Amino acid sequence: MKSLIFAVVWKEVREIRRDPITIAVAVVLPLLMLYLFGSALSLDVKDASLAVYDQDRSAASRALIERFPQSGYFKRAHDVRTESEIAKLLDRSRVRLVLIVPPDFSQKLARGETAEVQALADGSYSATAMMILGYAEAIVQSYSLERASARLAAQGMAAQPVPVRVESRVWFNAPLESVNYIVPGLFGVILMAFPPLLTALAVVREKEAGSVQQIFVSPIRPYEFIAGKMIPYAAIAFIEMLMILVAGLWWFHIPFLGSFPLFLMATVIYVFCTVGLGLLISIITRSQLVAMLLSLLATLMPSFLFSGFLFPIFTMPTLLQLYTYLFPARYFIEISRGIAMKNVGLEVLWPQFLALLLYTVLVFVVTTRLFRKKVAR
Repeated sequence: MKSLIFAVVWKEVREIRRDPITIAVAVVLPLLMLYLFGSALSLDVKDASLAVYDQDRSAASRALIERFPQSGYFKRAHDVRTESEIAKLLDRSRVRLVLIVPPDFSQKLARGETAEVQALADGSYSATAMMILGYAEAIVQSYSLERASARLAAQGMAAQPVPVRVESRVWFNAPLESVNYIVPGLFGVILMAFPPLLTALAVVREKEAGSVQQIFVSPIRPYEFIAGKMIPYAAIAFIEMLMILVAGLWWFHIPFLGSFPLFLMATVIYVFCTVGLGLLISIITRSQLVAMLLSLLATLMPSFLFSGFLFPIFTMPTLLQLYTYLFPARYFIEISRGIAMKNVGLEVLWPQFLALLLYTVLVFVVTTRLFRKKVAR
């Protein structure tokens, strides 16, 4: 049995060595995808463009306005002169926030009354708009508290303590940088993108050339053929993972707090699962074009949408939350983020490890049985 599996493995190794495109796809594209997505995808709000319509033009209004660029979240991009300019700036997406200070702002503050300012946000990107408005409200609130304390001090009165104050502490990503969240998720997406595609195309290529008929008439068992096909591509996928892991730590300086051996153990299971999915696709298809399209639809697209990579699963409808359990990328991304960001181990992640292992075994069994039916025809 071992000699037959080794024979298939050696055959695949020679095929891969004669195919430089496969080597290029396995090495270059994962690194390119990591760099592009890691750099382009960002959920952070920094230097959001700000337009200011200061109708008061007082020292008090200038003090409030200066707080915005000083916070680091906003960049003052425009000074509005007339109200008609506001709609043009927002319509053309020139600014993300417009701060409007009314003409009686300083007078109300001087009288001890409540002064109001208006913040208009571009809601085209709802998540970003909510964050921008939250930052704006926090800045105004801080300014308001300082003004109230200064007024009490001027009157010779002690500043009153704030009735309720939140002491916030962020665990697992203290700087709140989205790259620390995105890159560990990219590990799962990249491994779901390329290994199934390479495996599916390699087997379908044999179908189109007719060489797979030799397997059908040989004494090799289906599980030996499937195992022999999986091993070399799983090795390539594992090397891919090592490359993107090193590149992710080097390029983006993300922290990796957990156990490398535990992460590599999860990677081994996951790469066999992704390669097995590629073999499964190759068995049910007959052309490289169909195999490529089906591979993209069955692996890459779900790994983006239903794995929790970009969109939190708990925000999805209940039916879609159940649907996400059908995709192995969900389990590996939870493992990757749990180990890299939270430094948790098997005592927490064992359900994800077990689900990923069962998924891999199921894919191998189904692929073997389908291949047996092909041989029996």
